[in-house]
Amino acid sequence: MMNRLFRKKGGFTLIELMIVVAIIGILAAIAIPNFIRFQAKSKQSEAKTNLKAIFTAQKSYFGEKDKYVSDFTVIGFDPEPANRYSYGLAASCAEGTAANARANANKGCIGQDSGKFPKVPAAKDAIAALGVQPAAADCPNCFFSANAVGNVDNDEAGDAWGITSNPTGATLANTCGVDTTLTAAGEPSNAYNDVSCE
Repeated sequence: MMNRLFRKKGGFTLIELMIVVAIIGILAAIAIPNFIRFQAKSKQSEAKTNLKAIFTAQKSYFGEKDKYVSDFTVIGFDPEPANRYSYGLAASCAEGTAANARANANKGCIGQDSGKFPKVPAAKDAIAALGVQPAAADCPNCFFSANAVGNVDNDEAGDAWGITSNPTGATLANTCGVDTTLTAAGEPSNAYNDVSCE
């Protein structure tokens, strides 16, 4: 009886262990890219939320003054520290600044927090004409467009978003990895999807 108990004790064979390792490898190969993609999508929510905040601030200012401005300090927009994106009412806004030093906010550009995100992507304007269009002097018959560009997956390319108050919407520029090239008024739209393009 004791002999039988000792004989039945055995471990896994090498083939069984190799099969388990192969299955774990296949599952990891499927799960890790999906996890990275979902993580990047959650990071993109910062751009959508802050662009909606810019839109709301501009509309409130317009309701009071009958005009839009290309100055973040006037409308009171200042994102939380550790912002991953640069926000622009001016073209080619992509810079890194300290969270408490918003030097170009009065020129329509707030850079990403360089303390937390030192790698600044190249500037990409999601909408070709940013700021007040046709010009601030034409208000109240005017509209504005704003931009957000940031890095969500630590490569060289940047993720670009735009929003406009133009009642007819706007055409997105520099598009890649998106479903449509049009954006409706007041709706943040992704022009260059950093996750699916590079």
